[in-house]
Amino acid sequence: MKPISEAHVAQPGLAVVDVAACDEQTAFAVQELLAGRWATAAADRTTRVPGEPGVRLRCYLDVGQDPGSQP
Repeated sequence: MKPISEAHVAQPGLAVVDVAACDEQTAFAVQELLAGRWATAAADRTTRVPGEPGVRLRCYLDVGQDPGSQP
């Protein structure tokens, strides 16, 4: 995964969440749970690291913003 950009954590309430899971279905289920609680920039795919188990997924949260609110 790419390094975390300063813009992604530039102010209180912004967070980067890295999910490690055994499969894509589990990783996307975790992301969906997060998106139901906070405004989330969701990932559309997972990544695999050769030689490491499972998949990885990164999403970006704004915990100060409700998921249904508009910018």
